[in-house]
Amino acid sequence: MAGLRWNKDFALEQAADDTDLLKELIEIFKESCANDFNLIRDGVTNCDAAQVSNAAHSIKGAAASLGLEGIKDVALEMEKDSRGGGVEVAKNRLLDLEALLAELKKL
Repeated sequence: MAGLRWNKDFALEQAADDTDLLKELIEIFKESCANDFNLIRDGVTNCDAAQVSNAAHSIKGAAASLGLEGIKDVALEMEKDSRGGGVEVAKNRLLDLEALLAELKKL
C-alpha cells in the first residue's frame, strides 16, 4: 500500500489501540469518501470550486485522522486550489485520488 502511505500505528493510536474500532472507522471512511469523491467529480464537471473544496476538505480531514497520508495529500492539493476558485488541480488529480481509493478498498 505504498501509494496510500498508511501510518497504521498512528491510526491505531487514534482508535485507542482498538483494532475493531479502527476497522469500523476505515469502513465508515470508505463509504463517506466514495460519496465525497462523487461530489468532487461532479464539481469538476460543473466547474463548482466550492463543491470541490467542501468535499476535498472532508476527505482530507478524515484521511488525516486515519493516517492515510497519500489520500490526505491529494485532497489537500485539491482543496487549496478550489478555495482559490479553481478546479484544475482536482481535474488533474481525480484519477490519482480514484486509484488511492481503490487501494483503500483492499484494507
